[in-house]
Amino acid sequence: MPASAVRQVPHVRRARPDDLPRIAELAAEHAAYERAAPPPADLADRLARLLFDAPSPRLRCFVADPGDGGAPIGYATCAPELSTWDGAEYLHLDCLFLRDGHRGHGLGARLMDAVVTEAHALGLAQVQWQTPPWNTDAIRFYDRLGGRATTKQRYSLPTTPVAAAGA
Repeated sequence: MPASAVRQVPHVRRARPDDLPRIAELAAEHAAYERAAPPPADLADRLARLLFDAPSPRLRCFVADPGDGGAPIGYATCAPELSTWDGAEYLHLDCLFLRDGHRGHGLGARLMDAVVTEAHALGLAQVQWQTPPWNTDAIRFYDRLGGRATTKQRYSLPTTPVAAAGA
């Protein structure tokens, strides 16, 4: 079979700087899927600083590459965090997203494998994440992987003063 006829298979790899515009697009799709506010317009620039600033990037990102030279079709981001109760670090899976039409083909599990491998490489014994309670497909996926759910309500608190109402 000629090399040009060899079918390329999707795979997972570390994100590269040239992936940033597509990752920003995927993040916007992910936010819409999760019924959240859209990311800021300069997300690609912000991610560039977090992912690629030397000497020690804060964020890690893996992309699902379609294998045909096309743009990534999904991504997973993660970063080390601390647990006071455990007295240890863990790897926090911040996002895992695959475009519609690419789910159910094993790429989500491959993205999770990349995250778990990263945790091992960092010497971390655990990966933690969250998903909205209405996302039953994600919950089934994580259950199949062996994830264990805990119940907590997630809050966020802006650190900038909010203008007084009517002021």
